[in-house]
Amino acid sequence: MTDDTAAPSAPLDGSVEPPARKLGGVKVVGVLGIIAGILLIVVGLVAWIAVSTQLRQENITVSDDAMAFAGAQVAGPFTAYAQAEVIQKHALEMADGKTYAELPMDDPVRATVMDASFLRASLFTSVVSFGVAAFAIGMGILSILFGWALHRLAGAPVVVRRAQIAP
Repeated sequence: MTDDTAAPSAPLDGSVEPPARKLGGVKVVGVLGIIAGILLIVVGLVAWIAVSTQLRQENITVSDDAMAFAGAQVAGPFTAYAQAEVIQKHALEMADGKTYAELPMDDPVRATVMDASFLRASLFTSVVSFGVAAFAIGMGILSILFGWALHRLAGAPVVVRRAQIAP
């Protein structure tokens, strides 16, 4: 008689096996994601600091009749937006509610309203720049998290659970 209880050649239930395919490429993509995330954060911070520094050097103070941040130095997105809104308010008051495009060519107020329009556009450009910098920082954080997850998952062991065949 022969013994039919020989050890099975298939892995046991819950055994750990290496992945069926090499995952080196996934690890590389994870590392690249982390590096890209770090670069995005650095670039975002540099942009934020550069715009804030330039605004501070202009020595702009938010007008006293602003809805918020009255008397504060313009150095960030909120103070820049508040000052831009006050500039519009003053320009509209000066021009009896008309914009630069609505004023007649010979109106003496037209040049002042034009300057106000240009100042507002400059301040709004800085607000957008702050937004882009914040977006870059946020995307950098996400990139680092995704890169870390990919790198970690590629290095994780594979647990194999085989289906049991009823005798």
